[in-house]
Amino acid sequence: MSYTLVTANRNYSSWSLRPWLLMRALDIPFEDRVEPFAAVSNHDAFRAFSPTGQVPVLIDGERTIWDSLGITLYLAERHSGVWPADAAARAWAMSAVAEMHGGFVAVRAERTMNIGVRVAPVAASPALSRDEARLGELWAEGLTRFGGPWLAGPEFSAADAFYAPVAYRVRTYGMALEAVAAAWVEQVLAHPAARAWEKMALAETWREPGHEAELRDCGTILADYRATIEVA
Repeated sequence: MSYTLVTANRNYSSWSLRPWLLMRALDIPFEDRVEPFAAVSNHDAFRAFSPTGQVPVLIDGERTIWDSLGITLYLAERHSGVWPADAAARAWAMSAVAEMHGGFVAVRAERTMNIGVRVAPVAASPALSRDEARLGELWAEGLTRFGGPWLAGPEFSAADAFYAPVAYRVRTYGMALEAVAAAWVEQVLAHPAARAWEKMALAETWREPGHEAELRDCGTILADYRATIEVA
């Protein structure tokens, strides 16, 4: 097997982070290919390698597998550890991943991922408050029910990979959490694979105007730890 995983900017691309982190955490080897967001719309350029014009994309020989969930399901058929071994934990993790993949719209809109900054956020909408409450509830359930330290038990799984982008948002915007959920956030951000991703994110000098505008809508930037853009 010889995989190539195509992702976009480390700083912004929460969808890219999921399979990248999962593969690194499970020691699944792959060629790491970055296609940065270079314009407000990258659809046409990304269509050269992605049927949807979006990332992430996993290339396995003649096969192209798209979407973070599609990639996860594909990998689960070929590698152990993607899902928990325990049947109850596995069912919970699959449901939690599906919920993240299809839900939490307000979190995505009002707390966009931007790893390298710290933000004083604008007031949460009622929808965002509901999303935040659900996140705390979900994480606490998994951690207490299956014993931790990861969301679905003793081993890192797809559940942790799918919620890792939210962990960065928690830190960026100072989102309040109960102690058990806050401890998971600290743990996932300290994972060697997550630290490697963050190091690359901070080193990026790309600034995509659309993502930067979304960030400004989310609040006031208090600190920016990203590499300085060199101006010719």
